[in-house]
Amino acid sequence: MATGTATLPPVRHVVYLHGFASSPASAKAARFAQELSARDVGFACPDLNEPSFETLTVTRMLAVTAREVAAAPGPVALVGSSLGGFVAAHAAAADGTGKIDRLVLMAPAFDVGGHRLRQLGRAGVDEWRRRGTLEVLHHAYGGPRAVAYALYEDAARYDAFALSLAQPILIFQGRLDASVDPVAVEAWARTRAAVTLRLLDDDHQLTASIETIWKESAVFLGLF
Repeated sequence: MATGTATLPPVRHVVYLHGFASSPASAKAARFAQELSARDVGFACPDLNEPSFETLTVTRMLAVTAREVAAAPGPVALVGSSLGGFVAAHAAAADGTGKIDRLVLMAPAFDVGGHRLRQLGRAGVDEWRRRGTLEVLHHAYGGPRAVAYALYEDAARYDAFALSLAQPILIFQGRLDASVDPVAVEAWARTRAAVTLRLLDDDHQLTASIETIWKESAVFLGLF
């Protein structure tokens, strides 16, 4: 699946969307920030936990993304990790300005809720709804944090498989991912001609593949 990146100029601004229970301090975000800064490429990574992780919703994340794209001086590449990848795809599909010209997605949670909530179980989802919040391990905060059931209800409004995207997209997906179903990511990519899918022998964090991810992303972003 070819992306046609040869027709794209070098990227001048990147908006990075971190994953669920993560932050702008994540290892992947920090690597992109470092590499892009060295090449004088604009970089923004909003803290999607703010103003409160408990009240997190996809709709709020999309609003933050739209503001970051609007504030950029020119064309923008979105880079999204996990839930951030899901948000990036929806943001690109909704972009009526044409400013978002390409996407790099890492373990994108296209089947948001599906694979992860099968691990939680029907009883767990029902308990989340009954209590109003679910306690999860927040990697950036180093401990458990509560997130409201509104996240689940809101995310159900967004169907990544119904999206029509014209932008070139580069996806990195671990074959050993226990949080995002690799089969779902393959199915999403298979029906979209502008997508290049790189399957890696790695887990959800893609830590062992960061060198490969950056090198291939740099080419895709026109930063040879």
